[in-house]
Amino acid sequence: MTESIALLTIFVLAAFVGVEVISKVSATLHTPLMSGANAIHGVILVGAIIVTGQAESTLVVVVGLLAVVLATVNMVGGFVVTDRMLEMFRGPGGRKKELNK
Repeated sequence: MTESIALLTIFVLAAFVGVEVISKVSATLHTPLMSGANAIHGVILVGAIIVTGQAESTLVVVVGLLAVVLATVNMVGGFVVTDRMLEMFRGPGGRKKELNK
């Protein structure tokens, strides 16, 4: 029981720290950071799949499935935002824009 409380406490503190860190990032840096973080989201997704696969109770399976869904949405969203960002650098016909020197 105390281990569950300790894990819940760590989760809540991590959520607060994450919100604080993300809220301090300027809008111009958010997209490149999200693009670079897609690999981390992939690792989180693999971890969620492994934990869910080893689940022994229904509650763990449900929470694991929720983690897999949320990690997948987060990772796909990161790729969509990255694709939109890269579209800004393409000209008509899908060619790269030439930068004025």
